[in-house]
Amino acid sequence: MSSESDPFYFRYYTGHSGKHGHEFLEFEYSHGRLRYANNSNYRNDSLIRKEMFVGPLIVKELKRIVETSEIVKEDDSNWPKPNIVGKQELEVRLGTDHISFHTAKIGSLMDVSESEDPEGLRVFYYLVQDVKCLVFSLISLHFKIKPI
Repeated sequence: MSSESDPFYFRYYTGHSGKHGHEFLEFEYSHGRLRYANNSNYRNDSLIRKEMFVGPLIVKELKRIVETSEIVKEDDSNWPKPNIVGKQELEVRLGTDHISFHTAKIGSLMDVSESEDPEGLRVFYYLVQDVKCLVFSLISLHFKIKPI
């Protein structure tokens, strides 16, 4: 299936507003293009934006990660609501499924275990970790920056 007709879409955002302003990390995949943005004002850091086009094998791996996580079967209604500490957003369009989740920042697996829906939030947590690992690896390979 060509990337032009492929309905696969993935977007992850995590951020907060604090004494250093709006700080966030975001990446998005759509139609063969992977975009990355990281805004940190700590110690006068600035916004980093990177964009790359990825091949079919990378798209296949990203889809595999999403599909095997079974995130599309989850429901965020019992997950912690976004708060002053920050929020996370995940949007996925995979085939006929389209999900959009919003939750508070997760500091550790203990936060997951103590939530009202630890199994669903654990799926979200590990999916985010796996996709971050893939995206940060791609950024490190393509650009001379450290993504974190």
